[in-house]
Amino acid sequence: MDDLKKLIREVPDYPKPGILFYDLTTLLKDKTGFHLMIDRLCDHYHGHTIDIVAGIEARGFIFAPALAYRLGAGFVPVRKPKKLPAKTASITYQLEYGTDTLELHEDAIQPGQRVIICDDLLATGGTAAATAKLIQQLGGTVEGAAFAVELTFLKGRSKLQGLDIFSLIQYDK
Repeated sequence: MDDLKKLIREVPDYPKPGILFYDLTTLLKDKTGFHLMIDRLCDHYHGHTIDIVAGIEARGFIFAPALAYRLGAGFVPVRKPKKLPAKTASITYQLEYGTDTLELHEDAIQPGQRVIICDDLLATGGTAAATAKLIQQLGGTVEGAAFAVELTFLKGRSKLQGLDIFSLIQYDK
């Protein structure tokens, strides 16, 4: 995936000193790169029956609808609290320093529907793992999780055991 990796801008010391930020906006603005990325994500799920693609706020909203469209699936947004207008189901999960909460509309996923979780980046895996639990609480079957980028050194896959995890681009450090 070096062709896609070279389109990602690396920003040192953002958002704080010592952090190397992988800026996907440079990949997204490249029409060939963006199309190739979506095509490659879709190729992984060719032949699978997928009913819903759940996109995690906020950057997952960029990738998940395109993936859902190409797979002939629906899209549902996984949001921060108080962003969805109808009755919601929620999950609170641990962060490195504190907690966070995610919500889905209660009727977003029907029992037995096959769902892919989609986000821009797999880092520590906490948000994706919480999303998987929330989908399962609603009766959905999590078929896998798709990410544009994975920071393998943070070992996020370890929190998603038993799921088909697919990432296009990996960074080892």
